[in-house]
Amino acid sequence: MRSLGDVRVIGPADPRPLEGMRRSADLLHEARERERAGCMPEAIQGYESAITAAERSGERTVLAEALRRLAVLRQHRDEAARARALCHRSYEVAQQIGNEILAAEALNTLGGLDLATGSMEDARTSFLQALELGGMNPQLRARVEQNLGILANIQGDLEEAITRYARSLEAYRGSRDAQGCAIAYHNLGMVSADRELFDEADRYFGESRAIAERAGDAHLQALCLVNQAEVDAARQRFENARQNAEAALALFDQLGARGAKANAYRVIGVVYRETGRLALAESRLRSAIELAASAGSVLNEAEAARELALLYQGMGRNQDALRLLNTAYRLFRRLDARVDLVHVGGKVAELEGTYLALVRAWGQSIESSDSYTFGHCERVAQHAVAMARALGLAEEDETTVLLGAYLHDVGKVRVPHEILRKPGPFTREERELVEMHPIWGIELLANVEFPWDLKPIIRWHHERYDGSGYPDRLKGDEIPLAAQIVGILDVWDALTTARAHQPALPPAQALAEMTRCRGWWSPRVFAAFVTVIARDGRHVAPGHTTSPDSATHPAGDEGQARPPVRHARS
Repeated sequence: MRSLGDVRVIGPADPRPLEGMRRSADLLHEARERERAGCMPEAIQGYESAITAAERSGERTVLAEALRRLAVLRQHRDEAARARALCHRSYEVAQQIGNEILAAEALNTLGGLDLATGSMEDARTSFLQALELGGMNPQLRARVEQNLGILANIQGDLEEAITRYARSLEAYRGSRDAQGCAIAYHNLGMVSADRELFDEADRYFGESRAIAERAGDAHLQALCLVNQAEVDAARQRFENARQNAEAALALFDQLGARGAKANAYRVIGVVYRETGRLALAESRLRSAIELAASAGSVLNEAEAARELALLYQGMGRNQDALRLLNTAYRLFRRLDARVDLVHVGGKVAELEGTYLALVRAWGQSIESSDSYTFGHCERVAQHAVAMARALGLAEEDETTVLLGAYLHDVGKVRVPHEILRKPGPFTREERELVEMHPIWGIELLANVEFPWDLKPIIRWHHERYDGSGYPDRLKGDEIPLAAQIVGILDVWDALTTARAHQPALPPAQALAEMTRCRGWWSPRVFAAFVTVIARDGRHVAPGHTTSPDSATHPAGDEGQARPPVRHARS
């Protein structure tokens, strides 16, 4: 087996083909130098000339490598089909001459093309074939293991990512490739930080940074500093985090790397937020968003938007926080895992957790002034998810019902406190005022575009299947299923929880009242409700029946068109 460095000592005895071979190798070398200098049109032209010369001289070693390098540049120009054809041809030529290293290089590049087009399983197959074919070469093995680590990281398999990056590091050490070692150390630090193995992350970032400093690689130094700052912040070493992030910011500024600067500003903003300097935190996080947006860095913009949302949540600015979380959600959905090298599903799941925490906290804050209703949204939300599953709804619909349950009463912030706490029946005017809360909730969130369809729940959770509800007197299946789910559980919780004006009803009696008024909900929804309530050991047993004469009409949250004996308010 021969590497590309052997091409000048191989060839036929005829001096004319030998001259052609030297020329093709020189053209390949010149094209590679142009590529490294960033002169891509000239590099493409150079590789094409090298291919032509190698075909004339019959020098297939040069031909295989030139084809592969040209494939990489064609891919960079979004010419995927041409890139793939060139790469396959490179592999075929390498196979014909029995050069396993060049064949493995072609497979490794083909895996990179698969990765760039989102064909993850094809990429894995190509990388593994490359490893099997050329794994004895430490430099090639190091690159392939690193690519497999990146693939594992994108797919969220952090254990495999660590294993692959560690093997890559070992191979880079074996080939005495210091720059490769620095990159492997950095990748190991990133995955270790994701797994909250902070001591290991510290060590890896330190090793990578030391090599980068010796090599004069300012960009890698800055990356290590800002990632080290994130680890410091996670460990509440806020002064260390600030110093490292500011040092990274200075280096990124020298390099003109706006997207990377955004990351440094984000970490500084987080440090200020966590140490109570809220005005500075807001300023730095806004700078991070603006820099990331101007640089087209979707990942950094999404991360900064999420951190600013958390700041606003802590300041009680819930609407601003929701708007930013929605922005972050849209941005995370736009992430290209192949470009950003992140597990998009993991990022979205993490953001959804943040979103749920914010919505849940806001729902609790609405109830906090009334000890009688505190926990109402939480109970409704828990049962709502169970009902969604009983009805066979999709996972996204479950999330919609859950979040809608937490926010269904958000409009009550405009209802005077003394009315909500009134121990006796409402006057007509008071009832009309209270019945405005679904509309007020929609008005309050008018400028918030949710990733989930929550507003129908907020507006219509008091509508009734028989048309007797409010505010729009919807009837039958005009009422969205999610709103029906939250609505029936809203009434259940109101009846079974003690309030200022009434004691709690026993579950069996509450169910009897709701059974008398089952026309308020669709048969499907009522059946699912009974199933879910029956599963709760504290409630009625399955198969429970009631006598219509033994029950009174429940009023629901603030009462309905039918004059009820009992006013159940949530």
